[in-house]
Amino acid sequence: MTLMTSPARTAMSRAGLSRPMQQALEDGVVDPGRTVFDFGCGRGGDIQRLRSMGIDVQGWDPAHRPDALQVPADVVNIGYVVNVIEDRQERAQALQDAWTLARRVLVVAARPEWELRDLKSAHPRSDGWITAAGTFQKFFAQEELRAWIDVTLDTQSVAAAPGVFYVFRDDRDAQSFRARQVRRVSVPRQRRSELLFEAHRELLDELAEFMETRGRLPVASELRGGERLLAEFGSVKSAFLVVRRVTSDDRWDVARSAAEQNLLVYLALSAFGGRRKSSELPDDLQRDIRAMFGSYRTAVAEADRLLFASGRQEEIDRAVRSAKVGKVLPDAFYLHVSALATLPPVLRVYEGCARVLVGAVPEATIIKLNRVERKVAYMSYPTFDRDPHPALVTSLRADLQRLDVRLRDFSDSANPPILHRKETFVAPEYPGRTKFARLTLQEERAGLLGGPATGTRALWNELLEVEGFALRGHRLVRARR
Repeated sequence: MTLMTSPARTAMSRAGLSRPMQQALEDGVVDPGRTVFDFGCGRGGDIQRLRSMGIDVQGWDPAHRPDALQVPADVVNIGYVVNVIEDRQERAQALQDAWTLARRVLVVAARPEWELRDLKSAHPRSDGWITAAGTFQKFFAQEELRAWIDVTLDTQSVAAAPGVFYVFRDDRDAQSFRARQVRRVSVPRQRRSELLFEAHRELLDELAEFMETRGRLPVASELRGGERLLAEFGSVKSAFLVVRRVTSDDRWDVARSAAEQNLLVYLALSAFGGRRKSSELPDDLQRDIRAMFGSYRTAVAEADRLLFASGRQEEIDRAVRSAKVGKVLPDAFYLHVSALATLPPVLRVYEGCARVLVGAVPEATIIKLNRVERKVAYMSYPTFDRDPHPALVTSLRADLQRLDVRLRDFSDSANPPILHRKETFVAPEYPGRTKFARLTLQEERAGLLGGPATGTRALWNELLEVEGFALRGHRLVRARR
């Protein structure tokens, strides 16, 4: 196929990896064991950086590498290409051509609709815009991009992030990725010294890590050192008995409970797009389900009850009241992203519904679950840890009723919203929580909290000045006159 001339002028130079490639690395979609082809690679920045990581990557671009071969690869990236093609048939053909090269997964990225406001001067043409530089740009709503990919390729894509989707060649890979999105178990390691354990630490560490993540014993083939483990201990079960003797007794009960919840959340969310039959799931997920629930039917029944509960107001309110972490307001519930895995399953499914729509939002710091409307917001406070009252930079809101995604940008605001009572958003073990709580207590004693002045930066600074206070890190002090 022949792309239009506009992509040549829109190819960007970047200091780091493009967003879709960075996301694919973080998600494990791209790794040194897989080949990559960059379809519409521009000046080749991603190619150079991926090669420096030891990844076998090739690329083609109609303007900058027109003579390069278009070769099949495990992972094919068509990043920010379709949004610069004005002709709709040619746009669809580019996507289809990239898909034919993808042996395992296609990464598709396009500019989200909220980036339109960044254009200083533009006028509409066709279904997009002509920029001041004379180039074409199409801006996609999140669901619009998903629907276009699915219809064009006659398959189901998976949201990886706003404006980024994965299309897996094998549906089992898609289900494995969806399960990994949900699985966030982390159990602190506390071991006593034990000679047998120390002699086989590498093998037993891998076994313990699997148990922490999956909550069940693996089969030997699921471990890199599985054959050596069997040779040393005779069975996986015997090896795990050694692990149990050098770890806290309740650690594995916690891991199993968390793994059960992860599975239920995954199965509840898998109803979107059509839940697969048990035989169509990856073998490891089938083992998870049998170990946790005995049968797929039992697991699905529990997951459906959870999914229906997440749509009922009284269930949401009950779960909010039972949550051990988070800030509760009459119309919303807020928590730090690090505490997401601690939520009751109903709230995890509620948030997970938004993630099905938008994918990952790596810059998010605080998640807001609306208690009145079906909306979830991912709020970015980049200075959360070091600023006693960090300012909101962006808020990405997912409307689950309208399937609509909107971004609000406060980065240029002279008076952005700010946070107070930071300790309420995080778990007790969160680094810095003690100093967060100490500052809140100081501000409460000074009578500074509770009024409308705490909502925005300018009003808060004015209140501090009027009351004669200043902040020194996370300490409230009397201002010098």
